[in-house]
Amino acid sequence: GEMMNIVLLGGNGYIGRHLTEMWINKNNDIKIYTISRSGKNKFEHPNVVNIKADVNDFEKLEKLLPQEVDFIINLIGAPEKDELKSREINDQPAEVMLKIAQIKKVKAVGMIGGKLGPKYFLNTKAKLIKMLRESEIPVVVVEPTLVYGGDRRDRLSKLVPLFNILGVFSKNIKPIRVEKVVKEMIEGLENK
Repeated sequence: GEMMNIVLLGGNGYIGRHLTEMWINKNNDIKIYTISRSGKNKFEHPNVVNIKADVNDFEKLEKLLPQEVDFIINLIGAPEKDELKSREINDQPAEVMLKIAQIKKVKAVGMIGGKLGPKYFLNTKAKLIKMLRESEIPVVVVEPTLVYGGDRRDRLSKLVPLFNILGVFSKNIKPIRVEKVVKEMIEGLENK
């Protein structure tokens, strides 16, 4: 089949690695370009191209990308109270993604929303999703709660049993397995 090119901004993170692995196992005709500051990737595969770049540097980034891009997914974002830092971590990657998407005429873009976190962070996510949805590019948004499973071994994932009990009272806190999050993203994009 035709080779499909997928660009992941921040693809070397927890969700990015799982997304890459699942998509490549599902479809051999894809190439995933992972953009990260380190240019490293824990997941090694001939169909994965690691690019060391600042995702907020549009001019430089655009030169490093393939001519044809089918999908671009932004996996960067974190709660940050400082407004300048928040712009850098949350707003700019989404804005750069949209710019690339428009130039490359991609089929769709993917964005991770959020249900869990401080209000200011959720507001930022909502604002960026609105910006993407108001563009002419189709958008797939996956809004996970606490993501766990796979290779996540941190303080938060140890609280999953507790969150599962609390989840009875609030669907916004019910943990979701990483496999489910990435499957939803992949299927959403492939159906655009």
